[in-house]
Amino acid sequence: MPASGAINNWRPALTQPEKQNAGEQTRRAIGLLREASGPDLHHLGWAVLFLTVAAGLEVLGPLLGKRLIDNHLLPKHLDWPVMALLLGGVLVTGWISTWVRYRQLVRLSGVAMRSVQRLRERVYTHVLKLPMAFFDRAITGQLVSRVTNDTEAVKGLYIQVLFVILDSTIVLLGTVAAMGWLDWRLMLIVVALLPFVLVIVWLYQRLSAPAVTRARQLRSDINAQIAESIGGMTVLQANNAELRFGQRFAATNADHYTQRMAEIRANAWLLRPALDMLNILLLASVIFVFGQRDMSAAEVGVLYAFINYIARVIEPLIQITMQFSQLQQSVVATARVAVLLDEAVAQEHNAAGAAHVRHAANDENAPAADIRHLDFEYIAGQRVLHDLSLQIPQGSFFGIVGHTGSGKSTLLSLLLRYYPAPHGSIRMNGMLLDEIDNEQFRADVGLVPQDPFLLAASARENIDMGRGLSQQEIEAAARAAHCHDFIMAMEDGYETVMGEGGSRLSSGQKQLIAIARALAGKPRILLLDEATSRIDSHTEQIVQVALNELRGQVTIIAIAHRLSTIRAADRIVVLNHGRIEEQGPHEDLMQIENGLYQRLYLLQQLAA
Repeated sequence: MPASGAINNWRPALTQPEKQNAGEQTRRAIGLLREASGPDLHHLGWAVLFLTVAAGLEVLGPLLGKRLIDNHLLPKHLDWPVMALLLGGVLVTGWISTWVRYRQLVRLSGVAMRSVQRLRERVYTHVLKLPMAFFDRAITGQLVSRVTNDTEAVKGLYIQVLFVILDSTIVLLGTVAAMGWLDWRLMLIVVALLPFVLVIVWLYQRLSAPAVTRARQLRSDINAQIAESIGGMTVLQANNAELRFGQRFAATNADHYTQRMAEIRANAWLLRPALDMLNILLLASVIFVFGQRDMSAAEVGVLYAFINYIARVIEPLIQITMQFSQLQQSVVATARVAVLLDEAVAQEHNAAGAAHVRHAANDENAPAADIRHLDFEYIAGQRVLHDLSLQIPQGSFFGIVGHTGSGKSTLLSLLLRYYPAPHGSIRMNGMLLDEIDNEQFRADVGLVPQDPFLLAASARENIDMGRGLSQQEIEAAARAAHCHDFIMAMEDGYETVMGEGGSRLSSGQKQLIAIARALAGKPRILLLDEATSRIDSHTEQIVQVALNELRGQVTIIAIAHRLSTIRAADRIVVLNHGRIEEQGPHEDLMQIENGLYQRLYLLQQLAA
């Protein structure tokens, strides 16, 4: 259990985009959004067209009002039919403008939802292809946050930011054009004050961008801490760590609150209040200029139209600047997704090599695994495996044992292609490991991990794993793993839901299900990663029987801590500090006086 200080200083290990400057974040975000919305880009063109129509209709309203004032109300020329048409025109243009905007909001909402769907599927698919080395340093809660929360920010970008900015910009341009048509001198007064908006936006970005970026990261940290605590709740409570972890969470949550408040303060000072003040200045300036003129009746309508247009100038500006908060969050979130997508996937394997793989699969003379002069190091200069060479014949049963840190798990990871092997070579069925087609490799190699992973699904689904196997194939695998009987003893047989993580099963039963899952794929090589280390002696005997029945049918490579599991293996390889210390059948190894295997075996016998 880490010390309290270490807990409070906890920070996630995922690469973050904070080191990128704002321009780089924006560039990456725009590129990713363009890809996500590619099939729907034509909708943006239609949205611009219809929003232009809506803006034109909105601009037309004050012009109709000006004509009503100038031609009918001031001269008291009360032509009721014409006046009714003008008033009706104001209402109808406003109604049609609102309806057109509503339709474009629906259009862009569809673009947003489809873009989020594509982006989320792309991110999830990418995560599934990442190498195991990535997950050694990744944190589950952060990954979930990026796949869900950060991709969801794209929806807000389209629905709120893009729609409002498009609509408001078009209305602003149309309104300024109409003001220029009415009185270009007064229009210049309005335009002269608009650069203040750019100053406000610049200040807002300078003050809010760091807080928005940090708040987004801290939200990911909060998700990571919650996921970690729930996943390890038994250990947390058993070590009386509730208070310490609660304090750690409170510190992160307080930091998130501080950053959000900094963003809100920037919003409160620089967005609506500053632009409301600009509205007052514009109104005062226009009224002052009109007051200096020798007002004629004809200019009353112009004044009415200008007062209406000023509201239509300021409101779009307010709406545009109000979106910069959401825009900043969306850019940061999208940049975080782009960083995840930049993670290199596991080595894509040559599809052209698939035919050679299938040819090699029929070569019974090629070893199932041929390891030659293999060196490996996780950190430069700290070698884990040293010039390791080993041949494992087809259909044999090999056990690999050794003390903690001897290199057993590293060798297994290399056999599973979790890490590349830069020094030396590994061949399976006569082919170099990195030349085998990925699909073929996964079909040929089955894995039974130390900690079996079970879906919160039925026994059938846990064995099938989406491969579309028939019931007969699933039952055959279950019988081979000796779990058919206890599955059938449950209330719904193979349709019985196992519960989250297989909570309804014992450790031994979960392990047998995992073995059945591996066998259901009909692998040529079966890898077991200390598959009996956490099960009882009775279940271990069942596993031993199952492995003996598989002799000659599949090649079994078993990493074992409990030596009784691999006692009957054709050959046992003993690793010591990354080197092969001893190898041979159990009886031969026991004859080596003071041999490493002999000492390990006798110690386990004494402990038993």
